[in-house]
Amino acid sequence: MNKIKVNYKSSLAYYEIAYFLKNYIKDNTVIVCIGTDKCIGDCLGPLVGTMLKDKFFPLPIYGTIASPIHALNLDRKLTEIYSSHPKACIIGIDACLGDSNSIGEIHTRDYPIHPGKGVGKTLPDVGDASIIGIVDSSENSEIFTSRSIRLNLIMEMAQVIVNSIVHAYYLSNFQK
Repeated sequence: MNKIKVNYKSSLAYYEIAYFLKNYIKDNTVIVCIGTDKCIGDCLGPLVGTMLKDKFFPLPIYGTIASPIHALNLDRKLTEIYSSHPKACIIGIDACLGDSNSIGEIHTRDYPIHPGKGVGKTLPDVGDASIIGIVDSSENSEIFTSRSIRLNLIMEMAQVIVNSIVHAYYLSNFQK
């Protein structure tokens, strides 16, 4: 299993992530952004989806602020995605909890996301590759609802992820 970890404040964060992702960006790639806008800590995925759509990103994107994919609809949405894109290479995106010294890290991996794992839920895995943003400490007892999570952190992490995906798309098309 391969993965990279980069802090969103790193000046080359978007490029490191893009270079890792370029091999997963294909004509059949689908971006699946998980989370909800009802909680700042969990809106990273839908914010990325919305920002990509606002940029008219050419690949299919599921999970936006207007139409989120979350624990209550994940099974149904994945069934729809697999039905519409049977041979898709899926990149899953989600917020995650981690060590307090890892807050702000973006992890890009060659394996799926396990949504809900940090809050004790059993949900289906998502993706052939995944991007997670560590937005809060798993030591926090108010998981994802912590009032200490700043929207600015989520916005800046989302922007790095969006720039990474857009750059990866151009890198993958340049290789052809």
